[in-house]
Amino acid sequence: ATTRRVLEETRPHRFSELVMISGLSHGTDVWAGNAEALVQAGHPLSETIACRDDIMTYLMEKQLEPIDAFRIMEDVRKGKGLKPDYEEKMKAHNVPDWYIESCKKIKYMFPKAHAVAYVMMAVRIAWYKVHEPTSFYIQYFTLRADAYEIETMTKGLEPIRDRMRDIQSRMADRNSANPVSNKEKALLSTLEVCEEMVARGYRMTNVHLYKSSATQFTTDPDDPKAIVPPFTVIDGLGANVARSIEEARNRAPFLSKEDLEKRTQLSGTLIKKLDMMGVTEGLSERNQLSLF
Repeated sequence: ATTRRVLEETRPHRFSELVMISGLSHGTDVWAGNAEALVQAGHPLSETIACRDDIMTYLMEKQLEPIDAFRIMEDVRKGKGLKPDYEEKMKAHNVPDWYIESCKKIKYMFPKAHAVAYVMMAVRIAWYKVHEPTSFYIQYFTLRADAYEIETMTKGLEPIRDRMRDIQSRMADRNSANPVSNKEKALLSTLEVCEEMVARGYRMTNVHLYKSSATQFTTDPDDPKAIVPPFTVIDGLGANVARSIEEARNRAPFLSKEDLEKRTQLSGTLIKKLDMMGVTEGLSERNQLSLF
């Protein structure tokens, strides 16, 4: 959330600015009430203190002795503020008052190399999000999402937005008669990415008896813009049970719900869940033999 606020406030255009934003959002008292106020007052982002290295390089540009610049950086990054003699040296080298006050507010700072590593990874991920969207969304939902609500995620843009608004409004209302659960808080992040995906022309399908993987989201072989959820998105359906479905269908198609239950580790309760979701549509209740 902090990173988003910084991005919205600064509107970066360069890799170097993204590195600064990584430092600003990971530090303590580096952005909020500090660099944020400077940017709002008209200072360019490049002038603010974002990473610990910025202090040393800036002070050396102001002709302070390297050892003094280093020691000031070390004190500031640890939240120790400025010693009086260091503050005097900074003023003697024309370091502006706003910069000195900014140093005094900082409690913790991110090293620039760490920020660069984060941004390099983020840029790589962003490339896939733009140029290989299905690969990005498949990996996101498989590896990063912690909660799912397939009945909402498959309905389209407006139902997804309605569900997000419902969760957000209840989160904002501390006196709500129906407080937001931890699962719903995690679900909000999932729905946010799903909203973006659907707005870009892609969609989430229902769980499918023959197309769904056990544990990973996959591309629908019949529709390159459709993503198929795995069996494990169903509450109470674990990885071992999911793999048993995958293994059984690879041996032979399911003849009925009775056959599905016998050949997998699915319980009667889970079969009913699959029924309610429409996953078992087309399957009869029991194996039938017709003589005519």
